[in-house]
Amino acid sequence: MILQERLPYDPLAPRPLPGIAPLDPEQWLRVDEAYAGQMAERERLIEGHRAAVIVLDESARDMAEELLDEVVAAVLALPGFSRSGDTITRPDGGTVVLCRDDPLATVGRLCQEDLCLLDKRGDEHVLVGACLCFPASWSLEEKFMRSLIGIHVPVAPYDADIARRVQRLCDGVQPGRPLWRFNALWYEDASLHQPRRENGRRAERHAKEAPYLRSELQTLRRLAKTKAVVFGIHTFVLHKANVPGRG
Repeated sequence: MILQERLPYDPLAPRPLPGIAPLDPEQWLRVDEAYAGQMAERERLIEGHRAAVIVLDESARDMAEELLDEVVAAVLALPGFSRSGDTITRPDGGTVVLCRDDPLATVGRLCQEDLCLLDKRGDEHVLVGACLCFPASWSLEEKFMRSLIGIHVPVAPYDADIARRVQRLCDGVQPGRPLWRFNALWYEDASLHQPRRENGRRAERHAKEAPYLRSELQTLRRLAKTKAVVFGIHTFVLHKANVPGRG
């Protein structure tokens, strides 16, 4: 099991949807105590199950390349990363060769965060690319090229009002001024890679007697050149003994 021992926020504090707040740009990407374990799992998934964790519409390749540039700049500002030529050494000692021909796989090998590219198509933002190694009960294949409201089927609280508010957030987020929110759900299974189809069983979620809390620190960031919106997900999984108020 790959677990964290702490969270940078109170996961049980009630926050009305969508619960968005400004984010310090320097905290867009994070390295925590689960970095080595999560990166090993990401490497395994990208290498052995690529079709399940990476998608990119060719029309969004310039967005993926800009995202790679942003991620490289962000990780090199964090402790433990270094660069020599086209190779970055990570805090866990792993090395990543920068490959602009495969930008999303390269991104996925650098940071713990799953990163999804959203592009405005008509009136809504559409999922045009992603490296999503740690889905929490959704399928990247099923959501690829869907709009925001289609992506969130069958999330019960995501009604038309919430959809309009989230679309306004995607429209309004500005370069250099990212936003963040979090969620928190109880899980029986601590596995990070948990894809589900829309009609798949979800009995393990929301059960407060379950042993693990899974919480996503979710971010929205606008890319300056292509104007794509990047939806980031930093996944925390804690044993309930380490959750404030539940130990």
